[in-house]
Amino acid sequence: MQAADATKFKRLIQWVWMGWEQCFEKFGRARALYSGEYGICKMFVTKYRGPSIPCQDGTWIQSGDWIGELHLNNRLILDMLRNHDANQVALRVARLTRGSMRQICAELQTHPQLGQVKALQGITLLHRGITHGLGFETYPLKQGTFRTLTTSYLRLLLTVFHPQNGGRIGPHTEKLVPLRLVMSRKALVQRFSIA
Repeated sequence: MQAADATKFKRLIQWVWMGWEQCFEKFGRARALYSGEYGICKMFVTKYRGPSIPCQDGTWIQSGDWIGELHLNNRLILDMLRNHDANQVALRVARLTRGSMRQICAELQTHPQLGQVKALQGITLLHRGITHGLGFETYPLKQGTFRTLTTSYLRLLLTVFHPQNGGRIGPHTEKLVPLRLVMSRKALVQRFSIA
């Protein structure tokens, strides 16, 4: 395939992917009690479904509890990946996420609909930069179909949008394992409250 054709094909794939992302976001908003955008993060308030999670501060997150489901703004991240490698992007995402966490903390303390949110959670490959200094606890995903599909989806996402496709990602595939990131409401307020 000629270089020009390859570029056109890649742009087509990216366009299709971002269209799918928009559909996913609409679905997320439709199923959420509340949704909002905070810098590089989007939050959907939903009921947690899964095994009980013991947080370090004594909070237990159990099935049926309300949580803030965090999603990174993939469009912004993918723009970064066009010019930087995954490690640099992870560090930059961590810095931007810090600002988002302050905004989310303020919202949780003032918005009436968010009074019952017990914790925040997200699933990401770019967890190395996010966990250090931000206070998220990490938990491996349980072996099974969800973990397999999530791993494949997130790796494919990086491959499709990375400027060199799998060239730089391939050698680091074993490091690209998704983790569940969790932060209790109490930990969020202690770390990011402006007051």
